[in-house]
Amino acid sequence: MAQQPWKKKQCYSMAAVVLLLAFCFSWILVSVDAASDQRNQLRFSEDGHFKILQVADMHFADGKSTPCLNVLPSQIPGCSDLNTSAFIHRMIEAEKPHLIVFTGDNIFGFDATDAAASMNAAFAPAISSNIPWAAVLGNHDQESTLSREGVMKHIVEMKHTVSQLNPPEFEDIDGFGNYNLEVSGAEGSSLYNKSVLNLYFLDSGDYSTVSTIYGYGWIKPSQQYWFQRTSKKLRKAYIRNPDGQKSVAPGLVYFHIPLPEFASFDSSNFTGVKQEGISSPTVNSGFFTAMLEAGDVKAVFTGHDHINDFCGKLININLCYAGGFGYHAYGKAGWARRARVVLATLEKREQGGWGEVKYIKTWKRLDDKDLTTIDSQVLWSRSSGGSRRKKNIGGALVVTKHLP
Repeated sequence: MAQQPWKKKQCYSMAAVVLLLAFCFSWILVSVDAASDQRNQLRFSEDGHFKILQVADMHFADGKSTPCLNVLPSQIPGCSDLNTSAFIHRMIEAEKPHLIVFTGDNIFGFDATDAAASMNAAFAPAISSNIPWAAVLGNHDQESTLSREGVMKHIVEMKHTVSQLNPPEFEDIDGFGNYNLEVSGAEGSSLYNKSVLNLYFLDSGDYSTVSTIYGYGWIKPSQQYWFQRTSKKLRKAYIRNPDGQKSVAPGLVYFHIPLPEFASFDSSNFTGVKQEGISSPTVNSGFFTAMLEAGDVKAVFTGHDHINDFCGKLININLCYAGGFGYHAYGKAGWARRARVVLATLEKREQGGWGEVKYIKTWKRLDDKDLTTIDSQVLWSRSSGGSRRKKNIGGALVVTKHLP
């Protein structure tokens, strides 16, 4: 029997719809992949720099109605969370960072009426700048209307963030906000497709959940395992052809609560100030040792202790505070709120173009009239072959080679 004309038209129409849906679905997948690539793509600038602005302990609450803490009497009238926002705007304008990192206690949960609204306001300066930004959690972020998981889920959905909830391949990892970011070589360089600077972000927890252990939380074995696996993968990728390198790419680590090793310094061996005790966990979970074994980490950056802002080097890893940033956070009257800046610079190759990271330096900026720069220091620099040192072991002098 001959097919009716209307049935033919119906078949053609259905086929067209199927083709259209398939095309749309494919376009959506491509768009999602492209958006994902763009979201995670960080790269050194054409002039061979990558600059990170660290913002520690904003303690943002309800905006204009939230008063400042520990400021001079002359600063009290009209002082609020908006002073924190203004400081971020000033820092972005002055430093023009390539990445902004918020290292926890981004909001002060007890005083934030609505956690989502508080975060939206706290991160608004970063979002409006169109600069990529990353965040980890502190011990106060979950004390409002959202759980720790809820807070991090809200963050990862915000505009221009490169934050991640957790690595998808590690389902049983502790905490929320454990992830890494890769910073690729400058455009036009032979290392364009390699990560020449690796950034690690971890959830250092809030408070101990073990009844026999008091105090703050710590970085758990599952997180350390993820870090070790990730670091190993990145180190292998860096020496693999094409353009395999002979050394490892430097790594920087960001989290909130300082490690017990931060207590290893005194005024003779750090840059900055120590004005309060080190509020680290009461147990040492061994993360510092894990970083030493990995061999790529050059510096760790934390917050939590607002009136400490020092950097000290312990066995080739710099342990650095940022100093308190937020005006609703405790501080010290007359001691300016501050931010830490980190700058990584590539080496210029003899044949032209940019190579590996040559050095990493840091400084702080104060929220005063001039955004004064203080405590500039080189955290790490690449040497060609390492230095040879004599070491006394069991009464004998042994020559050891110290690698960069």
